[in-house]
Amino acid sequence: MAEAGRGPGSPRGNGGPTVGALGEAGVLARILPRLAGAPALLGPGDDAALVAAPDGCFAITVDTLVQDQDFRLEWASGHPASGFDVGWKAAAQNLSDVNAMGAVATSAVISLTLPAATPVSWVEDFADGFAAAVRGLGAHRCAVAGGDLGRGREISATTAVTGDLEGRAPVLRSGARPGDAVAVCGRLGAAAAGLALLESSVALDGPDLPDGLDLPDGPDLPVGPDAALRELVRAQCRPHPPLDAGPRAAAAGATAMMDLSDGLARDVPRLARASGVDVELDPAALETAARRLAPAAEALGADPLEWVVTGGEDFGLLACFDAAATVPDGFAVIGSCVAGTGTLRLGGRPVLEAGWDHFEES
Repeated sequence: MAEAGRGPGSPRGNGGPTVGALGEAGVLARILPRLAGAPALLGPGDDAALVAAPDGCFAITVDTLVQDQDFRLEWASGHPASGFDVGWKAAAQNLSDVNAMGAVATSAVISLTLPAATPVSWVEDFADGFAAAVRGLGAHRCAVAGGDLGRGREISATTAVTGDLEGRAPVLRSGARPGDAVAVCGRLGAAAAGLALLESSVALDGPDLPDGLDLPDGPDLPVGPDAALRELVRAQCRPHPPLDAGPRAAAAGATAMMDLSDGLARDVPRLARASGVDVELDPAALETAARRLAPAAEALGADPLEWVVTGGEDFGLLACFDAAATVPDGFAVIGSCVAGTGTLRLGGRPVLEAGWDHFEES
């Protein structure tokens, strides 16, 4: 998340014990029951877990969320963030990576680094958010098989997820060919619009936000301008990668695939370079996506197309399909592959590579 840090902070608690007061064993006793889900061959309690590999191999991915780099404890607007939201995103971003290979998530391990003053209630909320994402996103085979607790100056959460290909070949970034259609499943720019709202002074509180940004994961919010803004905030705090889409796209013959975590202008060139093609995006398709962000753009005086092109953290799925293939339901064609060496073009013009990069100065 670009520009996510403006100084140190402390997670808010409910006046209960801190992790330093409770100790490692006490914290684990509080959070492990909250993470219970699908069973592993051998789960938490030993030095390592045992995970089945029915294919004889499995996909594996790892990501880290760091306080004031990838998430805030309090947003610049003054709204507090919740441990639930951080836990949800820790699950979502890793489940999305496995999905992008055409695999189904089977296990997760979590490593948490925490300051001693962290309220235990924040860690419990993190565990609840992680478990809710696994359930709510449909990763029903994913077992939380173990992890680690450590002490540090800031909160960081590292999650690794394994996935079963179920007999399918993995779909790589390198298989796209000239003539392939380029399609997306999921939203474009919504999380970036939500981030911009959280970094602004626009009022977001309302009946659906009773506790700061502790958003319920439930039915769609009521129709209306304020509800539309809050729905974009939800897209940032609790992204919904389309986990059924990866295996469906693989079964439909996707030639290349990756998740959209860093934005079209960063991720599409990665796929294009890996495949040795150029990608031409359709301006009309992107304008359609931009129109869905109009409430936030109007509230902030921003260009919604900028969010669509450069915004990350929607964790949608980018896939390429042979021109003769049927693009699966839920995917929208946004462009095509042409002969080239890795350039992204929009309306015939090259697009400068942009989007989230951990080491670029913002």
